[in-house]
Amino acid sequence: MLACMQPEPLFRVTRGTPTAEELAALVGALFTGRARPAPEPVPPSRWRVSALPSARTPRPGPGAWRATGLPR
Repeated sequence: MLACMQPEPLFRVTRGTPTAEELAALVGALFTGRARPAPEPVPPSRWRVSALPSARTPRPGPGAWRATGLPR
């Protein structure tokens, strides 16, 4: 005779006695977050990028003042 193997539960209640509605709300909350794909990353605006320090930031020296007004 073949034994029916039950899959292991995804989670267990270790304390308290939740109602069926509370368990349903918990399962819904857990799986709703997993069902949605991650949002596409939004590229930073040119305004924000211009405020960030970068390797292209002019260094002190001859002509540095002129480079601060030039577009990147």
